[in-house]
Amino acid sequence: MEEEPKFSVFDEVKLKAELQRCGVKPLHAVTIHSYLLANQDAEPHEVPDLPKAAYPLLESHFKSTTSKLKSEHFSSDGTTVKLLIELQNGQAVESVIMRHDASAGKYAGGPRQGGPRATLCVSSQVGCNMGCTFCATGTMGLKGNLSAGDIVEQLVHANRITPIRNIVFMGMGEPLNNYQAVLQAIKTMTGPSFSMSPSHITVSTVGVVPRIVSLANDLPGVNLALSLHAPTQDLRVQIVPAARAYNLLKLMAAIDSYSAASKRKVFIEYIMIGGVNDSDEAAHQLGSLLSGRQVVLNLIPYNPTETKADFKASREDTVHNFQKTIREVYNIRATVRREMGQDIAGACGQLAVGDLKRTSLSARKNIFGFQWVAFRQTGVVPVGISHKVCLRKWASRST
Repeated sequence: MEEEPKFSVFDEVKLKAELQRCGVKPLHAVTIHSYLLANQDAEPHEVPDLPKAAYPLLESHFKSTTSKLKSEHFSSDGTTVKLLIELQNGQAVESVIMRHDASAGKYAGGPRQGGPRATLCVSSQVGCNMGCTFCATGTMGLKGNLSAGDIVEQLVHANRITPIRNIVFMGMGEPLNNYQAVLQAIKTMTGPSFSMSPSHITVSTVGVVPRIVSLANDLPGVNLALSLHAPTQDLRVQIVPAARAYNLLKLMAAIDSYSAASKRKVFIEYIMIGGVNDSDEAAHQLGSLLSGRQVVLNLIPYNPTETKADFKASREDTVHNFQKTIREVYNIRATVRREMGQDIAGACGQLAVGDLKRTSLSARKNIFGFQWVAFRQTGVVPVGISHKVCLRKWASRST
């Protein structure tokens, strides 16, 4: 006999509603979350010191996680981890942990502040129906929406590997087409259970105009990223077929409304595809489109994917000249994204559930090396690493 599906305890709205229905104050949701995050093998009904009425409900209706981490795949340089997560219904999604050292390089002529940080790229849907021609996820079609609990559980799984500082909704799916679940998930992430800063969370969209307008009020302080990828409507429709629903004029008006309401800059994502959208003319068209707007342009070298489109990445000098035009002629801040995880199909546009290879031992050693730096600076023992191992390494002062 199959087990009845249960709710994720991290579906906070559902948990609080059910607790209240049983006469238990919803504030106990934070107690439940805190205990389960600190005791990863525990189940909700094992949380101590709750009102008696809570226990039958928690045992019969809720699980600590309804999803399972099926595999972890580490990039050869140890900076990126791709997670394959199986949902309760048997479907699967991918999430990606990206690590970087915020103190590397210089800023304004001086040293940068910060240290090792980890960003989690989360999925909001199983597959996607936006059909972006450069994106592997689109080849899956849309198989379903994730619940708020499914989304938050990606953070739970990732935090057990390394502490997560930033969240980007740039994984599988169009977040604004699963708006309520994304909204609830972010409110849980920024609430007392996880205490993440809203400014460390970014929601990416190909341009669902009605939701862009409401996002500033519903999620104040959260960042918005627009997957633009073309400077004109005609070219954008070729790259992002969903652009037919909202023309570029309406889309940029929505971005202006968002900026005015949120008082925040919008990140503009632009995949650099050789011979398609990387010409000098395209650079000037894009500069004219973005000029005077509160935006930061992020140029993203195209990553190889198994799609029907015969695309190739722009040449490095082409990307440099494109960036130079945007910066010097139009005075727009433009960065080039450092691609991470391409060797494990974990880079931008490459997520699609399939068979994955086993992790190499050398990559695991690289992961520990990154976690060791964090331990040295904070004294926090990395998840999955023996405390004794850390103390031995600390005593020897080896790096």
